[in-house]
Amino acid sequence: MVNQKAAIVLGSDSDLPIAEKAFDTLKDFGIEYTARILSAHRTPDELAVFAAGARSNGFGVIIAFAGMAAHLAGCIAARTTLPVIAVPCASADTHAINGLDALLACVQMPPGVPVATVSLNGGINAALLAAQILAVSDKRIAEALATKKNAMADATLEKDKRLNSH
Repeated sequence: MVNQKAAIVLGSDSDLPIAEKAFDTLKDFGIEYTARILSAHRTPDELAVFAAGARSNGFGVIIAFAGMAAHLAGCIAARTTLPVIAVPCASADTHAINGLDALLACVQMPPGVPVATVSLNGGINAALLAAQILAVSDKRIAEALATKKNAMADATLEKDKRLNSH
């Protein structure tokens, strides 16, 4: 059986506004997901259990949202062979550096523990990448992605047409 669910893990509820965009995008593709708030630093034992059991619980991909130190995605990737997508989140904390800290933590993974990283606050792209990963073995999701890409192209060409119709 192919695992076609996505897991979404937030390091904190402060990441929820960014994650909600991923929720909406996954819903648009009819992809089932489970969302959890589990911290790499505050709930490491619970996070380890969740990550280690993700495949057997039917997940095919995991998206991790975290700011500041942003160790969440790496801690998950250390405990699973599933693809892990990191979404570095800009923090409202006055000691954070506009998300650069989170971005660097997500992309600077050691050899053997890969994490795919999208842009700062890139919840939509994380969900689209998750859909593309799941689409490798799901024709319905692949067709929905193709439809979305065609609609984006049509919208851009329509804007071009309006720009040049003066």
